[in-house]
Amino acid sequence: MTQMLEMPRVSQCTVTACGYNHDGCTAFAVTIGSAISAECDTYVEGGKGGTGKPLAQVGACKRADCKNNENLECKAAAIVVGESGDKADCLTYEKA
Repeated sequence: MTQMLEMPRVSQCTVTACGYNHDGCTAFAVTIGSAISAECDTYVEGGKGGTGKPLAQVGACKRADCKNNENLECKAAAIVVGESGDKADCLTYEKA
């Protein structure tokens, strides 16, 4: 349980089309990244999902080239997810 408490929080998500965004991200945990972008892989269009509370954490980050990434785990204090074109991206991503 201690490790879960140390996971970075999703402090803000402005992607209104996501089924997990209900006044904040209500997914239990999100996965960030792919080989070519820092998008939120947990994004799902429409529907209503999640825990009902905006308490999302970063479960995994696949962007090994991010300065906050250590062994595919996010070490940022918190992240912000926002719209980038037609995607939901981690706006905290910063190339190492």
